[in-house]
Amino acid sequence: MNHAQALLIEQARAILGDKGVITDAGDIAPWTTDWRGRFHGATPAILAPENTVQVAAIVRLAGTAGVALVPQGGNSSMVGGATPPEDGSALILSLRRMNRVRHIAPEEGLVIAEAGVILAHLHDAALERGMRFPLTLGGKGSATVGGLVSTNAGGTQVLRFGTMRGLVAGIEAVLPDGQIHDGLSVLKKDNRGYDLTQLLVGAEGTLGVVTAAALRLVPAIVERAVAWVGLADPAVALALLRRLEAATDRIEGFEIIPAEILDTVVAHLPGARAPLAGSHPWHVLIEATIDRADAEPPAALLERLLAPALGDGMAGDAVIAASEAQAESFWRLRDSISEAERAQGPAAQHDISVPVATMPRFMVEAAAACDARFPGTRASGFGHLGDGNVHFHVRAPVGADAARWYAEEAPVITRFVNDLVVAAGGSISAEHGIGQMKLAELARLSSPARLAALRAVKAGLDPHGLFNPGKLVTLAQSAPNP
Repeated sequence: MNHAQALLIEQARAILGDKGVITDAGDIAPWTTDWRGRFHGATPAILAPENTVQVAAIVRLAGTAGVALVPQGGNSSMVGGATPPEDGSALILSLRRMNRVRHIAPEEGLVIAEAGVILAHLHDAALERGMRFPLTLGGKGSATVGGLVSTNAGGTQVLRFGTMRGLVAGIEAVLPDGQIHDGLSVLKKDNRGYDLTQLLVGAEGTLGVVTAAALRLVPAIVERAVAWVGLADPAVALALLRRLEAATDRIEGFEIIPAEILDTVVAHLPGARAPLAGSHPWHVLIEATIDRADAEPPAALLERLLAPALGDGMAGDAVIAASEAQAESFWRLRDSISEAERAQGPAAQHDISVPVATMPRFMVEAAAACDARFPGTRASGFGHLGDGNVHFHVRAPVGADAARWYAEEAPVITRFVNDLVVAAGGSISAEHGIGQMKLAELARLSSPARLAALRAVKAGLDPHGLFNPGKLVTLAQSAPNP
């Protein structure tokens, strides 16, 4: 801890009280390592304000002292985006105490939630008012609103409702100079120049600390149905999705999973079993919903639409969940993939997107290319086929030393995969962000125009590089801490 940090910690204690300043090493430790256990940082303190005014006061003091801050919510980043630097040069600014749902307006389809509100709690709060927030993901029990906004999160409902960017109607944030940007008023027309709300979405805390967001709600689900379908390959899966979309606008989820990944999850989860009998190279999980009681029941809709696919051989087999418990068990298989793969061993994990029409071919050809180029590895993709985003993982050979493999083999594999993605006209980050994991690859693969623009924006708002240093984009020169 340097002098500037020590002074800031004492100043923060006067503003936040003892509950808002954490300096015990044991209490800090869980928040300095990312969810995947890949990145390990250090910090002398966690500062935890409970309102926006306190955040602004801390940011002003940090700016004066030249102390870097790492905004953090649930610490569930998949790319090390909320982990402090290894050298202890930054303090964690935790938003977890800012966990209030300030206002819900069902008639306007809006909710204002603070940055520390956990996604699952937001779901519950909206449901109590007959509404829902239409974004969900496997980490809904820990992911927070601030993190979801800052990473432009996606999830399993993007197919119908889009990413977080489309669900954010306004943002309240503290900018690097300590000023509060109050952008929570939702206006259909606002032509006052640059859209600061959208600039902060996906900025990963490098341009401002999101303290609250106005989010769009939709009517609560009256009924849903979940189907599990076995089929031959991703091309057939996309053809099935297009057939369903042509017949109805009620398809909300469409997730593709190869057999080998399903087998991994079934082996990992106690009591789990594959939904279908027999062997199928690929599987898709489909969810249909209704929000009006007079609409066609979703189970009947899926049965009606899947019957022709079974009849003409497009689908090998299918089952529609007979109960809500069975529907949840289907989704649990999908949501447990990351957990199951982490337990299996090291893997080079890529959250990528390519044009939807070319994704089926990419999934097959990229996996084959990786298997051929890196003997002993096993490559496969799964995820949100309908929006062109899959999680493409290359698992290490059995028995590989994790530390050595991550240090020596994984970076080479990642460069190879990312080159394939760029060649296909895609993006190396579809929904997880850049963080520190993809920082070098973004610099390597981005056009000079994109990099210059990103760095200019960063320099304009945070000229000393004090907001979430080492993430997303770095300045050529940053003022050193005193």
